[in-house]
Amino acid sequence: MSIVIPCRNEKHYIGACLDSILASDFPQERLEVVIADGMSDDGTRELIREYVSAHSRITMIDNPKGTTPCGMNLAIRAARGEIIVRMDAHAMYPPDYLRRLVAAQAETGAENVGTLVVTLPADGTPVAAAIATGLSHPLGVGNSHFRIGTTVRRWVNHVPFGCWQRTLFDRIGYFDEELERAQDVEFNARLLNHGGRILLLPDLTSGYHARKSLSQLARMMYQYGYFKPLVARKAGKILTARQLVPALFVLGVAGSLAAAPWWPRAGLALGAVLATYGLLIGMVALRSARRLGPRGALALAAVFPTMHVSYGVGYLRGIRNHFLRSSKSPRPAARVALSR
Repeated sequence: MSIVIPCRNEKHYIGACLDSILASDFPQERLEVVIADGMSDDGTRELIREYVSAHSRITMIDNPKGTTPCGMNLAIRAARGEIIVRMDAHAMYPPDYLRRLVAAQAETGAENVGTLVVTLPADGTPVAAAIATGLSHPLGVGNSHFRIGTTVRRWVNHVPFGCWQRTLFDRIGYFDEELERAQDVEFNARLLNHGGRILLLPDLTSGYHARKSLSQLARMMYQYGYFKPLVARKAGKILTARQLVPALFVLGVAGSLAAAPWWPRAGLALGAVLATYGLLIGMVALRSARRLGPRGALALAAVFPTMHVSYGVGYLRGIRNHFLRSSKSPRPAARVALSR
C-alpha cells in the first residue's frame, strides 16, 4: 500500500499526521508514504527530512508547481503499492483507518472508499471553533454527508481523500492539473461516469484542522466556488444542486439591490430573504452558544455569510471565466498554491 500526501507549508500539522500514520495497525512492512512537497519555505521540508531519516518507509519528492493535483500525480507515479490512499497533511487518522478502508473495498468492490471527517478547530480561539462548527453544520455545507455525518454506509458522489486500486488511474486517468481546487470532485465525477462506485463509511473518521481566521475561510470558499463551474464543464453536468445555492443567493441579493430603486417589491423581497437568512443564522448561533460561548456564537454568525458569499462570488466569477468568455480568450489561471 502507498499513502500519498501533497503538502506545502504544513510544519504545524505534518508531524501529527505522520505520527498517526506510523501508529497504524496496518502491517508496516507493507506500507510506504510518499510526500510531494510543494517547495515549502516554512520549515516543513526540514521536518519531513527528519521523518525520512528515521523511517525508511517515508520518502519526499519535490512538487515544483506547488498545487494539489500536481503533487497528487507526482506522488502516485512515484508510489509502488497496488493500493493508493490519499491523506491530507492537515489531518490525523485513527490506527484502524487503513485496515478498514482496505477491508471495505475488498468487501464491496467500491472503486473509492472514504470516511467521515471530524472538523477540528485550528487553534483555541473562538473564531477557530466557530469555523470548525460552520464547516460541519447543514446550514454551512448542506447535505454533505462526509461533513455532517451519517449512521449507515452510503453510496455517494464524493468522499474526502480516497482509497483506490492503482489500476483505476490506468483506466480513467490522473488528477486534472487545471483544477487547482476541487480536483478530487472532478476525479470522482469521472470515476462515476466510468461506472465506478464511491462508498462512505459511517463509523470511521479522520480529524481535519480547519482554517483559523475568517480571511482564510473566505479565501478557501472563494477558490472552491471559482473552480466548481470548471468541474461542471469537464463533467458535463452540475454534480449537486447545493453548489448553486450560494451563487443564486448572491445573485438574488445583488439583483434586488440594483432593482429596488425602480421596483419597490424587489426591496421588500430582499428584506424578507435577508430577515429569514439572519433568523436562521441567529437560531443556529444561539443553539451553539452553550458549547462555543458568547464570543464563539457571535463568530459563528459571521462564519456562515463568509462561507456563502465567498463561495457564491467565486462561483459567479467562475461561470464568467470558464463559460462566458470567448473560446479565444485565455481563462485566468487563478494560481492556488497548497499553502493555507
